[in-house]
Amino acid sequence: MLSSLVGLGRNTVTGMLCASGRQFSDWSADYRFFSKDRWDAAKAWSAIRRRSVEELSPHAPVVCMVDDTLLRKTGSRIPGAAWRRDPLGPKFQANLAWAQRFLQISVALPSADSPSGARAIPVDFVHAPTPPKPGRNAGEEERRAYRAAQRKQRLGQIAVERLHALRSDLDLDGDGSRQLWCAGDGGYTNETVLKQLPERTVFIGRIRGDARLHALPDEQPACGRKRVYGHRVPTPAELLGDHSVPYQTVKAQVGGLVHDFKIKTIGPVRWRTSGQQRDLRLVVVAPLSYRLRKGARLLYRKPAFLISTDPNLSAEQILQTYVWRFGVEVNFRDEKQIIGVGQAQVRDNLSVERIPAFLVAAYSMLLLAARRAYASGGFIQTLPPPKWMARRDPSPTTTSALQQKLREELWGKALGIHFSGFANHTHPHSKPQKSLPHLASCVLYMKN
Repeated sequence: MLSSLVGLGRNTVTGMLCASGRQFSDWSADYRFFSKDRWDAAKAWSAIRRRSVEELSPHAPVVCMVDDTLLRKTGSRIPGAAWRRDPLGPKFQANLAWAQRFLQISVALPSADSPSGARAIPVDFVHAPTPPKPGRNAGEEERRAYRAAQRKQRLGQIAVERLHALRSDLDLDGDGSRQLWCAGDGGYTNETVLKQLPERTVFIGRIRGDARLHALPDEQPACGRKRVYGHRVPTPAELLGDHSVPYQTVKAQVGGLVHDFKIKTIGPVRWRTSGQQRDLRLVVVAPLSYRLRKGARLLYRKPAFLISTDPNLSAEQILQTYVWRFGVEVNFRDEKQIIGVGQAQVRDNLSVERIPAFLVAAYSMLLLAARRAYASGGFIQTLPPPKWMARRDPSPTTTSALQQKLREELWGKALGIHFSGFANHTHPHSKPQKSLPHLASCVLYMKN
């Protein structure tokens, strides 16, 4: 795990072996570590989850985010790889990508200096493949089994199973009194998730602007079937355009800054997709204005339509929790671009699942170790920042900064560096015969 965090180049199994100085030893045991039952990912995630929850206040809810990501592949025989819709494709064209699909759950840990800010710590990372489609000559039994496997391996169903496992683990750890708040995007705000939520769990998600919502029934008929849904209430898009309903102003932190959001809210309401007894609260967020540069014309982002399965939550809590959901997107970027998740070249059924989870677990441990080490005094930047970053505030601890700090602690003394005067400012000739690369700068400042 340590080699996966500080290694240079692609983060394959052989790359980790070279980073740990074992390139001249037998490598078969390292591959069997992942392809055989020699590493239990559930125990690693259990330790990370317990350490993450310990960082929360005694009665604070556990806020988690759920989302899926793709790990692009090129081999045609890699288990779980299939053609999937490319989320990075243009809006006017649906592109496809040959990739594996994984589902991740991250826990939000509020910042010590700012209660509104939070950092996402991955606590679960599971493979979510789709079943192989039977051939055109397959029988009816095979097709029926394929449809059953499709329903079982849908992303919503896998997310529900992982949320139930997380809720059960929290109860076993003695945190049964804590509520579990889960934030998800529109792909998880569906019937599968909303109707199967575990106990003491609140889901906050995004819905369509034309969703048909109903008020609670005013009165029950004297005879006949009881009414479950009342009169129709405005759809989220209609509520946004209704000028007779005034806006409320709430605050939420986005990108390290506190912004004022204009919202409208109604509740409790009911939605046929979420079930008959599931009361919801609707929050409509007006588009935020921004400028691409100083003096440019004013532009607007898209509005957001949010629901919460707990109508007693305030609009500010709902909005801030959903804003924290972006932390899982930051996790995906760091895992792929910095940690190198998805770069391992393996084709074993277990290895393709466990190596990505192994690397994500190492990434989680790095974030938790940094939070524990710099909880009181803040991040200590002993490695001088480059000239183009000298004017920036070094307080945000990015994953790249943590990786550089780890390399500095491991290799700084071996390179013979005293950080009181890191770089020797030499002045070479204007036309040197050879370039003068600096080994320490290359090693400590390299970004994967």
